[in-house]
Amino acid sequence: MSAELLTADLEGKPDAMNALANQLARRDPYAALPSLLDDEPAGILLLGLGTSRYACEVAASRMRRAGLGATAEYSSAAHTLPPGPDTLVVAVSVGGGVRELCTALDRYVERSAIIVLTDDPDSPVVRYADILVPLLAGEEKSGLACRGHLHALALLLLLGQQLGAPTAGATSDVSLSLRRAANAASGLLERAPHWLPSAAEALRSRDGVHFVAPVERLCSAQQSALALRRGPVLPAYSAESGEWSHTDRYLAAVTDYRGVLFAGSHYDARLTEQLLELRGAFVCVGGEVDGAALTLRYPGDTDADVRLLTEPIVGELLAAHWWYGRKA
Repeated sequence: MSAELLTADLEGKPDAMNALANQLARRDPYAALPSLLDDEPAGILLLGLGTSRYACEVAASRMRRAGLGATAEYSSAAHTLPPGPDTLVVAVSVGGGVRELCTALDRYVERSAIIVLTDDPDSPVVRYADILVPLLAGEEKSGLACRGHLHALALLLLLGQQLGAPTAGATSDVSLSLRRAANAASGLLERAPHWLPSAAEALRSRDGVHFVAPVERLCSAQQSALALRRGPVLPAYSAESGEWSHTDRYLAAVTDYRGVLFAGSHYDARLTEQLLELRGAFVCVGGEVDGAALTLRYPGDTDADVRLLTEPIVGELLAAHWWYGRKA
């Protein structure tokens, strides 16, 4: 693992996203799903750990909006939905947690339909799959699974749509959203020499960095924080925008609070007003919020799905930047 390898992984994001979009336009990875399910499943269980679970939580939330009985669970949980023909299990294997995932799937094999999302054909989790969905993220030598997280998220959104979940963006075509997000990510990468040093300086703090996002895109904050913990090994935290005033606000009162705000919550103005009163500072991504030390915009940042598939690269680029700094 190194900053150079992470940078290379991130620079490959737009091409990988476009490649996934091309594949989805040609082939439905869930084409066999109707043959596994006699009817709408009573329960949909999405399993994963870390970056996998972050993606599962957002996808499950989308599914619940359509009235589907979806839940995202730690694959290490001792108790969750009961196995049976009315339960659809979706196992996501990105960035580790294979042992826990296999242990969880032991309860469901030959009792429930199982979909497995992974990029490792030799992983033990593959043997549980009724439907195996390759992530097509390519080899990520940094070990941070930034592309894997994004591709898992896109494939879970596609699954949700096929099960009846609503789209949140301007189009129901996931491949088109991927292409738009690839274009946005490419722009952020090209402009990184201009915005990245300024953002890093605005976020400099002895107490670490906080990433805040609306619940619909909480995985963006979680993935960003994880990249900082695993890469440059810096203290980093995630929070939900509306909940912030009832939880992290108290951290801001006693620390040198610096945050990245992924804009779009109804509660952004309240959060930032309280943060500035406590002498904190923040960088705003994907929107205009008063008081930001820096505002970072990109094409398509008013579209919910483009935001979801684009914005984690901001936190991941910050991780690479600070990782280089630790070596200097």
